Amino acid sequence: MKLNATIIVVTAFLLGMLTSIFLGSFSYPSKSSSTTSYVVANAESVREEKDTNFVTRILGMENVEQPSPHDWVQEGNIIVEDDKITINLKDAQWSRFTDTNSMDPVIDENANAIQIVPKDISQIHVGDIVSYKSDYADGTIIHRVMEIGYDDMGWYCLMKGDNNNGMDPGKIRFSQIKRVVVAIIY
Repeated sequence: MKLNATIIVVTAFLLGMLTSIFLGSFSYPSKSSSTTSYVVANAESVREEKDTNFVTRILGMENVEQPSPHDWVQEGNIIVEDDKITINLKDAQWSRFTDTNSMDPVIDENANAIQIVPKDISQIHVGDIVSYKSDYADGTIIHRVMEIGYDDMGWYCLMKGDNNNGMDPGKIRFSQIKRVVVAIIY
């Protein structure tokens, strides 16, 4: 009988502690407060989204939405068979990468990529990973599109390596973009 009473007391104590921790670290928003909002934008649309994820709030995580690549390869174009996988993608090209660490951990020297040559600006989206020729560096750079805009010279995008602290220098024009990554194979 004493063992059962001890188990009940210990269980109640632990539940009380967990409840105190949970309620102490989580504050319910008042009706006048708002959750973190951010703007998701590309050339076609702009929308405001709110971070209302319960788990994110109670764990104190920021989980800010990061730009993700456009959905280039539709599910119906991926054929999985017992002995192979086929991706139906017109005008695809294969690429490999130099070990610069600028796109770690997404792209590293042992990764392979499938890329396509974009036909026009409508095929470049915020979040896409593109290879381009820079006016500020030799060779081809492969970084993520962070922003798209228009100025007196027309369309441009701003680029950044995922592992770099700052944006790439200068505005990248469509004529500088060589390919868009549509798949990464590790």
